[in-house]
Amino acid sequence: MVMSAAGGGAEFCPVFFAIYLMHSLPPTPDPAVLLVLLPPAAGEEIGGAGHTAMLRHLRQRLGPDVRVLTIDEASHPAVVRSFGPPELPACVLMRQGVELWRQPGLPSPDALLATLAATLLPS
Repeated sequence: MVMSAAGGGAEFCPVFFAIYLMHSLPPTPDPAVLLVLLPPAAGEEIGGAGHTAMLRHLRQRLGPDVRVLTIDEASHPAVVRSFGPPELPACVLMRQGVELWRQPGLPSPDALLATLAATLLPS
């Protein structure tokens, strides 16, 4: 958290939150984090168990190099708002506190894997 100059209260900083998330996970060399931002009623909005199965499949295919974290707006509204997504669900890929890629909606696992490979592999 960062102290706000105006009111002296704490202000949420998404970069610090992403760094905190990465440091709270078991270490891997230069891990990336895929944040999946979900609306409050994720079960109704995006198919309930369908998105859970898709994320589980994605985690299995990505392995330890990319951490997949879901952030529900009902549980963590400040975190979701800090990323300013125009719509939910949305995906944000980060590495070392730097946003590398984002997309509204939940893409298919194959499309997402291709995008992540292109984004994360050195040129």
